[in-house]
Amino acid sequence: MLVAEKFISSLVSKYGKHTIYTDGGTWYDQACNTIGLKHYLHSSIEKSLMERVNQYLKDRTESFDDYYPCRQQECNLF
Repeated sequence: MLVAEKFISSLVSKYGKHTIYTDGGTWYDQACNTIGLKHYLHSSIEKSLMERVNQYLKDRTESFDDYYPCRQQECNLF
């Protein structure tokens, strides 16, 4: 919990206080209560949608790398 609290505190100092939405980790709720932020949980539909978007971006990045590989001599970025 201490790590989550420190991380959220660093975000608050950089971006200001906002409502926190998380995936259900118990440490986030405790950390937000300590800092004084409102904490809400994402629904399972929202979590699935976010996971799909992340997977889509990962797939697109990988396919870009397949079409534009490293052209340096003895490149070992595989």
